Amino acid sequence: MPIAPVQHRYDHAPASRRWVALLIGSLLLHFILLDWIGGNLNMSPPLDQTPPTMTAQLYSVPSPTPPVPAKPKAARQKPAARPKPPNQAKAAPHEPVAGSQSEAGSAQHMETPGIDLAQATQALAALENETLENVLPASEIQNIASSEPDLQHYKVSIPPSAELKYDVQALRDGQMVYGSGKISWQSDGGNYTVDGEASILFFTLLNFKSTGVIDGSGVAPVIYSEKRFRRSATNTHFHRERNTISFSASTVTYPRKGGEQDRASIVWQLTGIGRGDGEKFKPGAEIDFFVAGVRDAAPWRVRVIGEEQIEIGSGKVAAWHVVRVPKPGSYDQKLDIWLAPQHEWYPVKLRFTETNGEYLDMLLSNLTILAAN
Repeated sequence: MPIAPVQHRYDHAPASRRWVALLIGSLLLHFILLDWIGGNLNMSPPLDQTPPTMTAQLYSVPSPTPPVPAKPKAARQKPAARPKPPNQAKAAPHEPVAGSQSEAGSAQHMETPGIDLAQATQALAALENETLENVLPASEIQNIASSEPDLQHYKVSIPPSAELKYDVQALRDGQMVYGSGKISWQSDGGNYTVDGEASILFFTLLNFKSTGVIDGSGVAPVIYSEKRFRRSATNTHFHRERNTISFSASTVTYPRKGGEQDRASIVWQLTGIGRGDGEKFKPGAEIDFFVAGVRDAAPWRVRVIGEEQIEIGSGKVAAWHVVRVPKPGSYDQKLDIWLAPQHEWYPVKLRFTETNGEYLDMLLSNLTILAAN
């Protein structure tokens, strides 16, 4: 009987060994499978890719440090740059403003760039004024203003008051346009007024007025006003108490010596000379004036061309043709005037010619004498 239990132990030993073998085989298969999957999917990074992460750190180490020593160099330039502007300001004696030196001195005490600011302000102010100061220094402007020639005094006989109406034709942009004009001359022997206009269709191209007195030189203007189409009105003042000529459109002034004219009064001064001293009107003769415009003044030399026949509203009339030709390079108008001795030397025709060739003609259509002086 004791042999039966021993036989039972030998029956279970082979089964346990098989289970162990199966477990070990299964583990080996899983290990092999995991190793194959990791190799084909590159789950782990290769060893040769790790060095670039170290080399990237080498580029960011010493490069930003060099700008630090550059700051002391910029600080050394500040004391060298400040003393230069005052020296440049002192070296500019041609400033037209008389008070610029005192302003520069106060700016130096402040130790600020105020000198440069003052110069910039003066430059901007000069640009705002359309005068000779834009292109000429103050010394040359003073020379021009003081270069008024000594004018001759002519025998002048003031014409009677009258109203003159004109037919106007003008060349503008290559086309002829037509209109009307009027000049009113009034004088009581001691004072005078000239009032004129020229219109095309519904537009007034020119409106002017001259008022003044009659003195030993003849027609002596006090104020001249002019308004052109699409331009602002201007005033020219002849200060008799201060003996100066000034302009609303300019800061330039001229000495008044007597005999000066404006753009409107010169026509009636020529009329007075023709009535009082007709011998001056000979072909080739010249009559000198000093004429003030809207922003400056200049000598005018009026040349007598000769006597011509002019067709006016009442028929043909003999008239002396005189012309004022501007100097070469000037932008002033050329002015032609025809004065008729048989009509009190009134201007029976006027022509204003621009530098581009455009012109405006005023031809007498009606004359009304208002009163005799």
